Amino acid sequence: MNAEPKPVTIGVDIDDTQRISGLLQRPPDAHACYVMAHGAGAGMAHPFMASFAKDLAEHGVATFRYQFPYMERGSKRPDPPKIAHATVRAAVAAASRLLPGVALFAGGKSFGGRMTSQAQAAKPLPGVRGLVFVGFPLHPPGQPSDERAAHLANVRIPMLFLQGTRDEFADPLLLNALAERLGARATLRLFDDADHSFHVPARTGRKDSQIRLEMASAAADWMAATTMAGVVGA
Repeated sequence: MNAEPKPVTIGVDIDDTQRISGLLQRPPDAHACYVMAHGAGAGMAHPFMASFAKDLAEHGVATFRYQFPYMERGSKRPDPPKIAHATVRAAVAAASRLLPGVALFAGGKSFGGRMTSQAQAAKPLPGVRGLVFVGFPLHPPGQPSDERAAHLANVRIPMLFLQGTRDEFADPLLLNALAERLGARATLRLFDDADHSFHVPARTGRKDSQIRLEMASAAADWMAATTMAGVVGA
């Protein structure tokens, strides 16, 4: 196994007035790069993000984590979609420049994944072969609905949903129905007893770290298969 790659800080310009930070983590044998946006309440350096990036690296997947502007400022209020989408595009463009020739995927944790898919639905992200959602936030807790996923009908590239069966942001029945509607474009991987943070109760006899390793393995295998299929987003 290769030595663990250390994340390198990269600056990314969104426009002439906004600049954000990113973290590039690239194993020597990288066969893919995952441009990974953070969730609404925690930035790119959150322990979950860091651990998942490390686990992906062990499977030959580089990651480019990045901050949304509000998180860079230390604000708790997420950016409007227009700014979030522009940030996603800037991060994807940066990753493409940093890792030329490496298969590119995008997505993220919860809010970050949804902002990525909205950007892709509005206008394909250049070079992105597929989207990986780490806990897609289908609806607010206690308010089952699939309205937040309506835009996914306009996403024409493959999508992988990594979801816990106890995720309060995604009713399992609605999630399964969504995957069926999306057809061959969607792959749903469920992780028993995991919640929205991919935490599992102690009574299950499993650890959160085991769930993350399973997720990383599933994501890496799916990216490799998607790359082999030769599907390119733009």
